[in-house]
Amino acid sequence: MIDVRLLRSQPDVVRAALERRAKPELLEQLDHAIRLDVRLRDIVAERDTARARINDVSKQVAALRRDKQDAEHLVAESRTLGEREKVLDGEYGEVEAVLRELLLQIPNLPHPDVSNGTGSHDNVVVRGPLQMPAAFATHQRVPHWETGVELGILDAERAVKISGAMFTMQRGLGATMARALCQFALDRNADAFEEIRPPSLVTTQTLTVTGQLPKFADDAYNIGRDDLWAIPTAEAPLTSLHAGEILHESALPLRYMAFSPCFRREAGSAGRDTRGMLRSHEFDKVEIFAVTTPETASAMLDDFVERVTSTIAALGMPYRVLEICSGDLGQSHYRSYDVEVYAPGCDQWLEVSSISWFSDYQARRGEIRFRREGKKGTDFAHTLNASALAVPRVWAAIVENFRNADGSVTIPAVLHPYMRGATVIPVVPAAATHSS
Repeated sequence: MIDVRLLRSQPDVVRAALERRAKPELLEQLDHAIRLDVRLRDIVAERDTARARINDVSKQVAALRRDKQDAEHLVAESRTLGEREKVLDGEYGEVEAVLRELLLQIPNLPHPDVSNGTGSHDNVVVRGPLQMPAAFATHQRVPHWETGVELGILDAERAVKISGAMFTMQRGLGATMARALCQFALDRNADAFEEIRPPSLVTTQTLTVTGQLPKFADDAYNIGRDDLWAIPTAEAPLTSLHAGEILHESALPLRYMAFSPCFRREAGSAGRDTRGMLRSHEFDKVEIFAVTTPETASAMLDDFVERVTSTIAALGMPYRVLEICSGDLGQSHYRSYDVEVYAPGCDQWLEVSSISWFSDYQARRGEIRFRREGKKGTDFAHTLNASALAVPRVWAAIVENFRNADGSVTIPAVLHPYMRGATVIPVVPAAATHSS
């Protein structure tokens, strides 16, 4: 969440930053938060005055009683002040709770260098397109959901039978390639990132730290009986690894990577890109994550962009990098880039990675601090994350970009070590396809 001290000392700065997000309701929330914070400080001032008077009265009562003088009027005043103090304590707790819930709803302030815009149409291409051929052959213009069925590597029909709409299932070399993509991404980042296999179910607090809750509860899978949530990304458990901790500056940056299944209800996405592998309720992904000092976060963001783009480039696919404008930034995002690959069969640029710097927004929610060498006190850390490789759209783009004239799919060379000797996904004889 944003620093409440900014609401007090620089409300105009906060307002100007939130205006850049192009959502007028945020300014109403900001004004409400400022009013609540003023009320909290008024309560504290009145409560402190009452406590000071109670202490003073107590001393006077003691002195009068030592002199055997009447002190009942002061005792009555102390009793009234004590009752008022209890009322103020209760009101403070109520106002503080409302303010916290409101601050959890208010998004991060955009980085000053983020371009202004109102939505995704204002995002700026900052690199590419790269590795884009002069033209695509007709056989590459076949959508992956058709090729996947023809080759027996994608079985959406049975996935829906098993689990319902917007679930997918890879088979044979399609499943092998999905796994290969994840191992490939892990190996490419093993030079600097510790591998973690986090739990796939997390607490409400864990999702609150990253910013998924409370705002995006409708897009997450909740297991109400146990008050647990299926993770939408490994970012959630990785961010809370150090929740409530004070780290040493010398230990930073901390870098983690994790393979995990990801679960998203995507309640607001009904009817959008639901064919094939473009959008599904469950998918596999490799995430990279870092905890840094504020001073080193920008360089880490650049490193993340290079790592993701080099992975896509190694797979041999056309790609580009977009910087996300102020009006399209996610709830917790301070600065973000998207990496997109071109899928000729869908004739679309597909987002395959979101690379984000959260400043201290998540760290404040999770109480992740660090102590600087030789200095008193602590500072909030900065957090960053990226999809090192998300399987579905990369898988789809491979099937479309590397489809051959005979209908087979050439497997990118960098994946060969993980494919048990396979270099091509061959055309399956009609009798060998998965019948219903």
